[in-house]
Amino acid sequence: MTEYFSENGESIPVTAVSAGPVTVTRIFEESKDGYNSVQVGFGTQKKPARHASQGDAGGERITKSSAGAMKGAFYKVLKEFRLKSGDTNEAKIGEVIDVSVFAPGDKIEVSSISKGKGFQGVVKRHGFHGGPRSHGQKHSEREPGSIGGGLRTRVPKGTRMGGRMGSDRITQKNLQVIFVDKENNLMLIKGAIAGRRGSLVEMVQR
Repeated sequence: MTEYFSENGESIPVTAVSAGPVTVTRIFEESKDGYNSVQVGFGTQKKPARHASQGDAGGERITKSSAGAMKGAFYKVLKEFRLKSGDTNEAKIGEVIDVSVFAPGDKIEVSSISKGKGFQGVVKRHGFHGGPRSHGQKHSEREPGSIGGGLRTRVPKGTRMGGRMGSDRITQKNLQVIFVDKENNLMLIKGAIAGRRGSLVEMVQR
């Protein structure tokens, strides 16, 4: 994140996003595939290893099955976007979509994977206050308290407890585009976007 100063001197908190370009790799039509969508590819990967012994353990090479589906183009990420029935006629295979499709003031919907925080207790995960710090309490400042209670002999479904936190798909709607740099494929979006630095995000104009 950073800040952007508007023409009147207002400081706006923004998130800098490297947007594209992406290439249309496949078009799905309802008459053939049962639904309408456009598949786009982003980033590049190394070509598949010639022999199994030359496999790349770091995941830098694309698999042979994926390379065959891409028909020689080695994209790092493939993603489908559902469309309405008539919108598929406007898309063409090989068409390049860059940041110029957005303009300052546009409202967009952004989806990304939030930061993973590992196993966390109820105080951090759910905002519990914990037990009292006095009157005989010992080592129970951050405990969840009772999880059963009454005549039940089981834990009710949905009980808030400790567990893995983060690494969820977060969709944020009505985010505003503040600035677009067409030369460097850079966008400034108002506010914070879920995820770490380098996270892959999906942006859809609404």
